[in-house]
This record gives sequence, structure tokens and C-alpha cells, in this order.
Amino acid sequence: MSAERRSLPNAERRSVPRATPTITDGEFALLRDLIYRESGIHLGPGKSSLLVARLGRRLRDLDLDSFGTYYARVLGGDARELATMIDRITTNETQFFRERLQFEFLESSVFPEWRRQGQARTRPKRVNVWSAACSTGEEAYSLAMSLLWHFPRKEGWSVAVLGSDISTRVLHAARNAEWPVERASTIPARYLNRFMLRGVRSRMGHIRASDELRSAVDFERVNLNDDTYRPRGSYDLILARNVLIYFADTGRAEAIRRLASWVSPGGYLLLGHAEHGGGVIEGLERVRPTIYRASARATARRNA
Repeated sequence: MSAERRSLPNAERRSVPRATPTITDGEFALLRDLIYRESGIHLGPGKSSLLVARLGRRLRDLDLDSFGTYYARVLGGDARELATMIDRITTNETQFFRERLQFEFLESSVFPEWRRQGQARTRPKRVNVWSAACSTGEEAYSLAMSLLWHFPRKEGWSVAVLGSDISTRVLHAARNAEWPVERASTIPARYLNRFMLRGVRSRMGHIRASDELRSAVDFERVNLNDDTYRPRGSYDLILARNVLIYFADTGRAEAIRRLASWVSPGGYLLLGHAEHGGGVIEGLERVRPTIYRASARATARRNA
């Protein structure tokens, strides 16, 4: 074979994509520990292939030759790349009115009780809710639809929903508040007709949250594994579903403890079925599996 055939021109060599590097045990341990510190996500010993699958393309995009080099870049203060790494690692699955039985419990038992208390002036006409790990916003907007329906502003109620996630990518989508129309299939008709707009012309095939709905929801990037984070206040209702399953046992227990401490007296914490904390959460009383309430007595014990 001639030298001309053996050697590619410079332009052609640059066009050949770099292969994804293999990851060593040491590199996996470094990245695993960094991801845990920054997100609470626990990657077990058998997850190195997942890490390569999620981050391999990023290494190619940055033209890096090893996961160790990538780790050094992230650890060296590249905050944007740290956020990108967390975006690539997180799993974002959600839908409107997910966990239907929990929403039915809220609408049949909790919200009527709060309305009676508001009318009796034994509680302010204000509902403050946090949807933790809200992904692209479907859960936060589901809560807002239900709350605005049951606690109308014309009767003096105010509704505030905080949606949080660790992924900046999904939070951008949540703030945009637009989804393919197929996502609307799980929204009850009364909410769909009142709170969602159907796209026309270039936006045909999409739905978008109305101004009324968007005004009730705010979004913030929150790391549930950060023990220095302090919320804006206490919450009448916190949902943290299908996120803590990715935490190690100790991290999950600590996150649940912190969430419980931010529930207002008479408020509720709702978890997913795979992360209900063994049925006992300090300061809260179990109402049913995955649903916990902070009574005045429990709150007094917690704050003593």
C-alpha cells in the first residue's frame, strides 16, 4: 500500500469521530462519588456501562481522551459542564396526574378539609405546594390545575406551586410549558378545557399552559442531597415521588427527614411507592402507604 493510501489528509483525519474511551475502575469511582455529592444519585458497582453510555458522547463532543480528563475538567470549576453532566445522568420520566390515586385522595379528602378550614378562618386562604424532582413540569402543573380549581381566586384563595429539579435542561422545558398534544391524554377534561391551550399553525399538535396556570407555578434548581439548602418557607404539601429511589439508603433517609421538617402543621408529604421510608417518618403520621401528615402534635414533638 502506498504512503498516500496509508496516511489520511489532515482535514479527513479531523472528520473521523473519536471513539468513546473505556472507563477504569478508578475513574468510575471518582465520577460516582462526584455525582453522589452533587445530586444524591447513587451508582452501584455495576453501573459503569450506564455511565459510559450517558457521558460517552459528551467526551466525544469535547474531544477528550479519557474519563479521568473529563473528571478533572468538571472538578476544576467548570460549573456549566457540571450541570451538563448531571443532566446526562438523571432519568426524567413523568406525566400529567401521575399516581392517580394520590390525586384522588387530595381532591376527595384533603382539599375539602382545607376549604372548610379557610371558610371557618382557622387557616389562611393560601396553599403553598412543592413538587420536588418535577422533571419537565407535568407534576407541578397538574398540582396547579387541581389547586386553582378547588381554591378559586375569586373566593380569596392564593395558590403557589414550586417545581424543582436538579436538571437545568428539564427545568428549561418546564418553564416553556409546552408539550406534544399526546401528553394531554391523562389530564381530566375539565382541567384540559380550562387550563390548556391548543397550538395552531406552526404549533399544531402541541398544548401550552394558559397564563393563569403559568402564573401559579415557579421553578428552581434544587439538589435534594444538599443539606445546606433551605426552602423559602414551609409547605402545605410536598411531593417527592420516584426520585429518592436513586439515592443510597442513608442519603434517602436524610432527604426524607429534611422534606418532613418543611411540611406545615396539617400538611402532607407524598412519596413514591418504592421510597416510602419503611412506613415511619419522624414528625409525620402515616395516613396510608406513601401519604404522610404532619399533625399539630407531631409538629410539636418535632420542634421540641
